[in-house]
Parts: sequence; structure tokens; C-alpha cells
Amino acid sequence: MTPPGLVISAPASGTGKTTLTMGLLAAFRAQGLVVQPFKCGPDYIDPAFHTAASGRSSLNLDSWAMQPAQIAALIQAADGADLVLAEGSVGLFDGAAMRGEAGTGASADIAALAGWPVVLVLDISGQAQSAAAVALGFATLRKDVALAGVVLNRVASARHEALARAGLDAAGIRVLGALPRRPSVALPERHLGLVQAEEQPRLAQILAEMADFVTEHIDLPALRAIAIRAQTADAVSLRNSPPPGGRVALARDAAFSFVYPHMLAEWRAAGAEILPFSPMADEAPDASADVCWLPGGYPELHAGQLATAARFRSGLRSFAETRPVHGECGGYMVMGECLVDAAGVEHEMVGLFKLATSFEKRRLHLGYRLVRLNTSIPGHDAGARLRGHEFHYATVLEQDDAPLAQVENAAGNSVPETGSCRILDGGGRATGSFFHLIAEAG
Repeated sequence: MTPPGLVISAPASGTGKTTLTMGLLAAFRAQGLVVQPFKCGPDYIDPAFHTAASGRSSLNLDSWAMQPAQIAALIQAADGADLVLAEGSVGLFDGAAMRGEAGTGASADIAALAGWPVVLVLDISGQAQSAAAVALGFATLRKDVALAGVVLNRVASARHEALARAGLDAAGIRVLGALPRRPSVALPERHLGLVQAEEQPRLAQILAEMADFVTEHIDLPALRAIAIRAQTADAVSLRNSPPPGGRVALARDAAFSFVYPHMLAEWRAAGAEILPFSPMADEAPDASADVCWLPGGYPELHAGQLATAARFRSGLRSFAETRPVHGECGGYMVMGECLVDAAGVEHEMVGLFKLATSFEKRRLHLGYRLVRLNTSIPGHDAGARLRGHEFHYATVLEQDDAPLAQVENAAGNSVPETGSCRILDGGGRATGSFFHLIAEAG
């Protein structure tokens, strides 16, 4: 049976969800509790911080891309923990325009599916009693989502807190804590979100500071008391995603870090062996592997180093002559001929595709994607329907290979970034796209 859980959400992005979640994970861990973190929706960066704070791998739960049975099976990863904390994404009810497998991708869907109460983080900058109206709306919008209470954030003074509490008390909304303004309790950001956990030299100190901050200002016993066990079935067989191959060479370093833990767990459960290598350390894929997978990440920040990684580039080209190589987003761009960084400097990449991409003029590409493959990729046959997302700022300057897939957004509209496919002279296959795979479509 899974432990009791809560969803930490908010009316919008930028209100303090991640700071509160990390602080709670670190604070409960310091008390000797085992806390299982989850992230609602598609996100690579927050789960890495969750893992660092809790000591347990944080998994994504996505109602648009995943079927209810898969969500239930992933929730079972919390077995053996004392408490579950699931951090929401954007606003509590924000999701796609059209339903996917189990919902729109909203954090509220996960709260409803699991039966976990919601703790709403309210940024009360510039308001006081009016915060009660916001909370009351969130408490009543969906009958299948229970609001357990709120945490006030960016509180300016004791008087400010008292006024906000008065309004919330009058509305019958429980206040579980109040966090004063403290800019030092924050994490640096970049264009895709927070700077990655592995790039934070002070991460242990930051987590300790967050734990102290949260312990001082949040009613931790009350949070544990209002948590509820998940309502999903106790025994659900996880439908494993087919692994790309039996022995998978997987690029893993600061430039190639966007891999969903549930995908790797499912590949391993299906019998695959993962063989990590680091392109930034100029390592080539393991010669004994039967497939190579290049995930997304931040290659644009390390393009110069990758361009000079001669062993990696020649090794990958040699590997691709006889075996499949697939790239997602950043991995896809590195498989192209060149990458132009934000300063306008052109860097030579691997050259498996006639593809040139640029970050000189940023343009946001963001949203869920439904893909139908024109040709196979490692682990999935031609015609397969896959669900995932796209999140990058790159512009395609040139793309002159066969399109990999037909791609639609969550509203059913065609997306021009179709990916690439090329058969190499030695019989190998190079495939890639900006699409990040989450699950097969039902």
C-alpha cells in the first residue's frame, strides 16, 4: 500500500512551488522520514532537485501522455516511503486544450486520480485579504480535487500575514504556513528553467537552508496529518515501454541529461542494459552496444566543447554506419551538421543529418506532441503513435532529410518540426526529432 501523499501546487508558475517542495523534502528527510517525490507533467529539471533533496528518484506523472494504469503503477514506486509529495507544474488546473490518455496534463488530474489533497502555494505580493478569493476559487472549481490548505509565500511583514490570514479564515481556508520574503532562498535559472542540480556546487548547503526555512515557517505535523493514501489499485502491472535495444549506449552528462527515470526503469525492466557514456568527456558509444540513444539537454551551452570532441564525433559516426542512433531534441541537434550558439558562433557537429540549428534568435517551442512515426525508431515500429512533448528555443536553419514522423500538438494541429531519418551507407539508421518521448499512445 502506498503512503499518504499531497500535491504541492499553485495558481501559476513562479509562485514558489519548487522552493517549498525542496524545502519540505529536505526537512522531512532531516527528521528521519522517507519521502517519495513526484513531478506532475513533463519536466526534467525539478525531479533532479527532488532526488537530491529526498534521496529517492523522483518520477513524472503525466495525465495527458500516460494511461491511468501506468500512473497507478508509477505511484507504487512510493512503497516503503512514509510520505509522498508530488509537485505540480504551472497552475493547478492548467493543461492542454484537449484530453489525452487520462486528462489534460493538469496537476489537478493527478490529485484527482490519486485522491491526494492539494496544498496551494499563494504568492501574496501586492495583496492581503484578496488572497482568500483566489484560494476559494481553487477550492471549488473541481469537486474531485480537495484543497487541504494554503501556504502563503513572499509575506512582507507580520501585519501582511495577519491580514491575509484573516481573509482566509473568513473563507474557511486553512493556512498551513507563511514564508517571508527571502531572496537568498532561491535557485539560479536559465532559458529552460532552473540550472540543473548537478551544476549546483552549493546544492547541499542550499537544501539545508531550505529545510531550515521551511521547518521554521510551515506546520510540518499538520501537513503529514492531512496527507491521504493514493486511491489507485494496490497491484497494477506496469506496461513497460519497449527498450531501444538489448544493450543501449546512452549519452549522459551535463549536455545530455534529459532522460525520464521511468523510461530507464521500464527499459531495464524489459531486460535492457544501459551503457552510459559522456560526449563532453570525448567518449564514444560502447562498441558492444546494439543501439545508441542521445537524449536532450543543453548542448548549446557546450557546443564548443562538443565540436572539439573528435573521439566522440568520429566514434558516433562509425557506430551509426551499422547500428541505429536516435536523438531527442538536443541529441537530435548534435547529430546535425552544425549548431549556432546564442552568440552567433557556428560549431561543427556530428553530421549524421543535413541539419543546421541556431540559438542566435531564440524562439520558444513548447507543448505536448502526438507523433505517428513514418519509419521506425529504436524500440518503436513505423506507424506507432507516441505521446510526449517539445520544449526548446532552437530554430531550424536547414533540414534536408526524410521526415521522421507526422507530429501534432495537443489541439490536433500539425507541427512543422517533423524530425529526420537517414539510412547510412553501411546499413545503419539515424533518426531524431525535437520530440521527447513519455509513453506510447493508447
